[in-house]
Amino acid sequence: MTSYVEDALVKDERIVHLGHISLWALWHLIALGVVLLPAFGLGLIFLVLAYVKYRTTELAITNKRVIVKSGFIRRSTIEININKVESLQVDQEVLGRLFNFGTLIISGAGTPQAPVAGISRPMEFRKAFIEAQDQSKSVV
Repeated sequence: MTSYVEDALVKDERIVHLGHISLWALWHLIALGVVLLPAFGLGLIFLVLAYVKYRTTELAITNKRVIVKSGFIRRSTIEININKVESLQVDQEVLGRLFNFGTLIISGAGTPQAPVAGISRPMEFRKAFIEAQDQSKSVV
């Protein structure tokens, strides 16, 4: 089964960096699932929700754009050309700093801010984006 990102690639586009949602960002769903598991399997619902959110959130930086996809039944995507992104901010609370996850806030030309919460290693993603953006400017 191919991913949304792989299916969305256009001619001469290649993936530069893949990002993932952090399991630490899903701790509340996982904890509820474990605690409520003995209650007639009610916790299984929370564990399935955490699993679905983890498996259906995709982030990628390509040599042409930033792609974010989330959702299983209801799909939500953000795709911004790499040269149209004005800023990519990282917001990390204390737990995020400790466990290396946070929220990416993508702002593009003519595009409202698009927050993507619970991203694993957000500073690494930001660095890969800046390098890809610099590379795309030097090619043009």
